[in-house]
Amino acid sequence: MPTTSLSESGMDNALRSRIAVPLLLLLMALFATPALAQVDLSGAWTPRYHEDQPERIPGPELADYLGLPINEEARQWALSWDPSRLTMQEHQCQVHTVAYIYRGPLQVRIWEEREPDTQQLIAIKQYISTYEQDRTIWMDGRPHPPDYAAHTWMGFSTGKWEGDTLTVTTTHIKQGWHRRNGLPSSDQITLTEHFIRHGNYLTHVSVVNDPIFLAEPLIKSQNFVLNDTASGNWLWPCEYVEEIADRPAGAVPHYMPGENPFVNEFVNRHGIPVEAAMGGPETMYPEYQRKLKPLLEKMRAQKK
Repeated sequence: MPTTSLSESGMDNALRSRIAVPLLLLLMALFATPALAQVDLSGAWTPRYHEDQPERIPGPELADYLGLPINEEARQWALSWDPSRLTMQEHQCQVHTVAYIYRGPLQVRIWEEREPDTQQLIAIKQYISTYEQDRTIWMDGRPHPPDYAAHTWMGFSTGKWEGDTLTVTTTHIKQGWHRRNGLPSSDQITLTEHFIRHGNYLTHVSVVNDPIFLAEPLIKSQNFVLNDTASGNWLWPCEYVEEIADRPAGAVPHYMPGENPFVNEFVNRHGIPVEAAMGGPETMYPEYQRKLKPLLEKMRAQKK
């Protein structure tokens, strides 16, 4: 019968150790990575308005589309839009879609929904105070519904962790607006979001693709701070009323092409050429300054 010496046995144990230790470390890393990557976003979050503040509160000026990648269809829609349309009962309580709602005055409460037995993350839930919207971000890998499924204000959202960033994809969103001065968003938009937490601060980055009204993706960002006291108004009750008493039945406020009286209001106030205020993809980029210079010179010459 063959025998094994003590030295050979020690060499075998040492070899097993050299194999087992790296394997154990690899398994620990594989199982630990998802847990380390997932950041808890739970809490009550209050927005900070230092970024794009005039657009967000009190709101954008009329006929100001500067820096937005809109196409001619969106521009024509916006120029035909009469602000008095918001006084109509059908529009007084119209909800901001999920692609826009984070830009306005709001508070956001975030919490997790987990399976009770396994504690597996099923969804990340949000309550948004503006128009009292409940949002679900599914984290369990379920697919998006077919195109013909119902569209809602918050759409259908699925999320995944990319490092410590929560990336969310949303489809099935109702028709709304890209900017609250008449610039429309279609019901075919796709919204990609990134939620990034830095201590008590939360950065929200949104990327909207709209095949109907945008020539390029529209990217926005906003910041929130953790509200430990959870104070403030969490309700936004909206009840429509008769605001314009003598409006004829069926009348919809609007402007015919070339008749918008506010086209020059924004440009005259800020000294910006009309061509720039009408927006478009090129107005987003620094290179547009070269085109803007002769437009400004032409505008000044016309005033002399």
